[in-house]
Amino acid sequence: MMRLEDLLQRARYFSSKSEPSDHHAALNAMFEIGEIASRADLKSDLLQELERQRQQLSALRQNPQVAAETLDEFLSDIVNAAGDLHAQAGRIGHHIRENEWLMTIKQRMGIPGGVCEFDLPSFHYWLNLDAGQRQHDLQMWLAPFLPIDEALGIVLRVLRDGGRTSRQVAYNGLFQLMLSANKVAQLLRVTVGRDLPFVPEISANRYALNVRFLGYDIHERPRQIEQDVEFDLTFCNL
Repeated sequence: MMRLEDLLQRARYFSSKSEPSDHHAALNAMFEIGEIASRADLKSDLLQELERQRQQLSALRQNPQVAAETLDEFLSDIVNAAGDLHAQAGRIGHHIRENEWLMTIKQRMGIPGGVCEFDLPSFHYWLNLDAGQRQHDLQMWLAPFLPIDEALGIVLRVLRDGGRTSRQVAYNGLFQLMLSANKVAQLLRVTVGRDLPFVPEISANRYALNVRFLGYDIHERPRQIEQDVEFDLTFCNL
């Protein structure tokens, strides 16, 4: 889901631009979205999770500590997202596979330098159309992915917002934590200050969590730093 979220953001960003190179990048992201979204169980998994969240949140209607208007609005978003997913016929991304022109470009993009103008003159022609025409085409091709985008946004929002955050310290750049039954998580979030030139490297299984902070230098091999680092650690669950 997080890979799709990243690709959808990238596709929307580049398709909103006007340069041919931007729209080239938007198409590349769209093809990757099609590959991931075509998984047969993605749609059913999202529908099951949306329904589970709807049932759990509906039970909060009688809780006086819950803002009824905000709850009803979120429940409406869930119902609408599930309805849009249900309305989609066939496998997600089938519109790309059924477009011979798009599939030719997709296949050539898998070859380094494979979409030069002398390889695909029709693609070069499209890239030199008016920017508005290209944007219209991209929006048309991305539209069938919007129900997935909407559902992903809801599920990942609930997942991220449902976390328990604690302040931690990585002594000499290393943090280790043994995990118990109440520390199981579907997603771990590590948050550090933007001014720190460190990169967290995370490894985890059901028994232990390790976070190493590596110095960032593109000219050298990453090495664990030798200073203490404060960071926020969030265990997220649906």
